[in-house]
Amino acid sequence: MSDTEPGRIHVDLSGKTAIVTGASRGIGKAIAIALGSAGAKVACVARNKEKLDETVSEITSAGGAAEAFAIDVADAEAVPAFVEKLADDWESVDILVNNAGITRDTLLPRMSDDDWDSVISTNLRSVFLFSRAASGAMMRSKKGRIINISSTSGLAGNPAQTNYSASKAGVIGFTRTAARELASKRRHITVNAICPGFIATDMTAALKEAAGEDAIEKRIKEIVPLQRQGEAEEVADAVLFLASDSASYINGQVLTVDGGMTA
Repeated sequence: MSDTEPGRIHVDLSGKTAIVTGASRGIGKAIAIALGSAGAKVACVARNKEKLDETVSEITSAGGAAEAFAIDVADAEAVPAFVEKLADDWESVDILVNNAGITRDTLLPRMSDDDWDSVISTNLRSVFLFSRAASGAMMRSKKGRIINISSTSGLAGNPAQTNYSASKAGVIGFTRTAARELASKRRHITVNAICPGFIATDMTAALKEAAGEDAIEKRIKEIVPLQRQGEAEEVADAVLFLASDSASYINGQVLTVDGGMTA
């Protein structure tokens, strides 16, 4: 196992292969880097090849193994073809992290069909497509971890995010049902979800720019008991744990990483 930052969770995923969607930035990038640092060979998936290459470069320069794959995560033909080829080329798919997500925020009366469809497609349809394809490969090898990144918006809702909240709530329902279907002594596949709260990413940076940093910081102190934003690496730590052998009996669970916001 490669060295990790002091204080970070230490997990050995040597010999494992992983797919991370939305790996070009933010939480997905942090997850891909963490998995690579733990010894997994990581397939970094997103639409932006240039940004994916940056993620891959960070992993490989630290001694890890990774490749970039520019794919439309909602393409019903491209996704299964990619997963099947990867399973053949890499001999297995051990870990799938469904992280790809977008926002198209606006109040419900103003929300367009495209605002709704694009968010549901990227955030929820992609989880179905990748999980369906990867579960087939995992069943053949009789092992696997599927980890879906939802959101606290899927638990409690959020104004101007009916599309986003619906997609993330859907991810939770999908996780709990898939966990029941795929768990057995013959399959050894677990399915869990993580709900990040207010995490420092490009999305939250844009929110600060629009509303004002002081206003956002004040709001964080009001609603988050720990009175700070989370870091993408803290979500990645939760993924590492759920991907590890230590989490082999954890299935169908929803883990919040939100500083106590939804407690």
